[in-house]
Amino acid sequence: MKTRKGNKVYPLTAAQKLHYYSMKYCPKKQVLNIGTSLTIQVELERERLERCIAEAIERCEALRVQFAEDKEGNVYQYVAKGQEPVIRHFDFGHWKEEDAHNKMTEWTSTPFELYDTPMYEVVMIRMPEEFYGVYIKVNHLIMDAQGLIAFMKDVMQLYSYDMLEDVPAPKEMTSYIKQLEKDLAYEAGNSASQRDREFFENLITSSEPIFTDIHGRGKLEAERARTGNPNQRAVINTSDNVDANLANFYLEEEPTEQLLKFCEDNHISLTCLLLMGLRTYLQKENQEDDISVSTTIARRATLMEKRCGGTRIHSFPFRTIVSREDTFMEGLYKIRDLQNQYFRHANYSPSEFYAFRKNHYNLENGQTYEAMALTYQPMLMKYDGPTVEKMEKLEYDVHRYSNSACAHTLYLTVSHRPLGGLDFCFEHQTGVVTYEKLQEVYFYLCRIIFHGIEDPSRTVGEVIDWS
Repeated sequence: MKTRKGNKVYPLTAAQKLHYYSMKYCPKKQVLNIGTSLTIQVELERERLERCIAEAIERCEALRVQFAEDKEGNVYQYVAKGQEPVIRHFDFGHWKEEDAHNKMTEWTSTPFELYDTPMYEVVMIRMPEEFYGVYIKVNHLIMDAQGLIAFMKDVMQLYSYDMLEDVPAPKEMTSYIKQLEKDLAYEAGNSASQRDREFFENLITSSEPIFTDIHGRGKLEAERARTGNPNQRAVINTSDNVDANLANFYLEEEPTEQLLKFCEDNHISLTCLLLMGLRTYLQKENQEDDISVSTTIARRATLMEKRCGGTRIHSFPFRTIVSREDTFMEGLYKIRDLQNQYFRHANYSPSEFYAFRKNHYNLENGQTYEAMALTYQPMLMKYDGPTVEKMEKLEYDVHRYSNSACAHTLYLTVSHRPLGGLDFCFEHQTGVVTYEKLQEVYFYLCRIIFHGIEDPSRTVGEVIDWS
């Protein structure tokens, strides 16, 4: 297949392939849906907003990506042209707020058709308390969270440009196709891809990780009993029940500023601090210094990558060995140094990573060393363009909605709230993880982090024992 409906077709990228496999083998096909709403406590002009949304869709090639399958079952992508965007309207103004959010969860839980059809839905909404804005649902194959935030900000900037005087036109979005061609050229093989492959293969073969879980050593000991191997280090961590929900916890603005100041003063990213908190919690629960969690890398370093949309997330296991005798700061430096290496090699295919590790350690299907994943989203879904002083006092509300399915046991996303503070959003399989357990994880995660930054010369053991 070279063209589809007159449009040039391209194979899936490494990032898309990982998502596609998740959807292919998950019984609930909505597993890749991302649903978000952004509302502002001011009445937006309906026709103006609809016009700006349509323009933003036209400017964003990634949002117009569709998929096709050939006779051999190979899946391709193309950017559809000449299609009028479908923008719906829904008035929740007289609904209870909880019922409105439940309805948007229902929308998010409805799967897309996969082939030759738009992979997004946009609804202009009016919410209780006179909040107005946009709900959008996308399939993860065409957009990740940072791409989605860039699109939503483009809508707001276009609206501001259309409404306010002295506001310059927003910058153009960059070409998804041009970035896609660069990614596919890398994946076809070059010196950079070879260096990246060598880095991760050396990392994998250096020594075997060990499974650690928020529930302690129970799964590992059960796996050792099942296999008859007392030295078993990997665990089957899958479930037939992929029913999922979101559990959200809010860290207030003042303590958030403490974390950000510590990171700035010590040249540490917030991702490093979050990873340090999570790994220390797992170290506490498992009495194990060797900790692995999955971490995501956005791969949006260049201007083209930042504004091209699409799904660019690569997720890799992130393993650190930090002893109880190491100081909290020494642990942070170990994470920072390894994270910097990951950044340099992050274009490597996660699918190839997992396939190589599976073969090297002779893992069974479903066996893994990671019980959870972490994503930190530094981009803020809020208008921050010219004449922001005219809009800064407006009340914003951002909601993320569950798609009611999760291929992984536990996935933590940390993001900034429009009016300050951090959201800790745990997507979890409800048959495996309870809300009460997530409350505990969040509680101890915060205790560990704040006790650690209070005096980073404390040893990890001291932080664990105090927590």
